[in-house]
Amino acid sequence: MIGFQKEIIVTADDLDDLNHVNNVRYVQWIQDISKEHWQAKASQQMQDEVIWVVLSHHIEYKNAAVLNDPITISTYIASSSGAKSVRVVEMKNNITNKLLVRSSTEWCLLNSKTYRPIRIPDEIKEIFL
Repeated sequence: MIGFQKEIIVTADDLDDLNHVNNVRYVQWIQDISKEHWQAKASQQMQDEVIWVVLSHHIEYKNAAVLNDPITISTYIASSSGAKSVRVVEMKNNITNKLLVRSSTEWCLLNSKTYRPIRIPDEIKEIFL
């Protein structure tokens, strides 16, 4: 499995009324790192021919993050079958190493012109597994 990660710092815009990172922001970060991983590994031709859409998110919120917390967001593809792929995203506090969030998202691969599901080709599987 070939993973991907990045580091961020929590800003005031990320916070909710309790001064913790808003759950909606975590979902945005899940989407962002998924897209960044795809764009970093897939050829431009692959990116032009296919698109990924979310079928479902399962998110576990383990610990809160607050203003100025440094966070490492990491992701990898756990499995792929047919037109579907399961991507795991984890977010950890860089100082405490505590797990903040763990998500499992089921994605479906679509033809970018017809928007119809297509089987994940081996060439795409190979760059992520």
